[in-house]
Amino acid sequence: MPSQSLPGAALLAPSPAAATYDLMYYLKGAAAGGICCSITHGALCPVDVVKTRVQLDPVKYNSGLIGGMRQVVAEEGAMALTTGLGATAFGYFVQGWFKFGGVEFFKIKAVETMGEEKAWANKTGIYLGAAAAAETIADIFLCPLEAVRIRSVSDPDFCDGLADGFGKMLKADGIGGFYAGFLPILAKQVPYTMAKFAVQGSAADAMYASMGKSPSELSPSTNVGVSLASGVVAGVAAAIISHPADTLLSKINKKGAGGDGPMMTRLINIAKEVGFVNLCTVGLLPRCVMIGTLTAGQFGIFDTVMNTLGASKFHFHDPNEKH
Repeated sequence: MPSQSLPGAALLAPSPAAATYDLMYYLKGAAAGGICCSITHGALCPVDVVKTRVQLDPVKYNSGLIGGMRQVVAEEGAMALTTGLGATAFGYFVQGWFKFGGVEFFKIKAVETMGEEKAWANKTGIYLGAAAAAETIADIFLCPLEAVRIRSVSDPDFCDGLADGFGKMLKADGIGGFYAGFLPILAKQVPYTMAKFAVQGSAADAMYASMGKSPSELSPSTNVGVSLASGVVAGVAAAIISHPADTLLSKINKKGAGGDGPMMTRLINIAKEVGFVNLCTVGLLPRCVMIGTLTAGQFGIFDTVMNTLGASKFHFHDPNEKH
């Protein structure tokens, strides 16, 4: 059987020597995004379990990240730290597929439309717009999976896995139950992703400028190192910006939270009950640790997978720069 006819052979085929941004490039970017998000979110599931518990019940879980982990293990066993792992891994593969693939698509199309010189001058705006559009699309697919994950973390007896959780939520709340947290997830994820990609891009550019080199002049391992370092900076910034909405999202998916009525009424009630300062600070430290590590890992894994798939990652280029 010819190698081209094997499943996935086209995806694994190296890109042409000259950088081309075609459908296969976008598929490779989407696959790399799905893999990096699934791995990083799945690996940090125990941190996310504790963070969610702190947000849902700060009075009970008041001893920090490590103390919270010990408390969960002591009361429910070590496996409790993996609650929602299936929904997390699958949900964030889907989200990463659309997020990273979408960002690559939208920023490249913006450059093709505007031209290199104008795009270079407006690259931060392109990052922000591409990230906002890609994340909005991704969240349509992520929201139901995140709803099941949060329900299972807040009530460990709720379901025996992703499929069981979907069935029970659909029976109890209907389709609308999966999207009760859609506005909070947009309010959390869109600014988070905009900050993540814009800050990471700016930080990476500053690092390349300090070395006096462009990405094409450096080894793949050096470029991955730049992605890791810039990812930490981007992750902490994005975590701080998105934390209030993350707290609301955790609480809106808890049964009975915010009383009855429309979603906006429930969100307003929760915000009043918690208070603005607590929305911004409760659970922030573990979230910064989680998102800083997660974001660095995502960009590092994304670059590594892209290299493995033979794709030459797109970078903004200053047309006036001499090489």
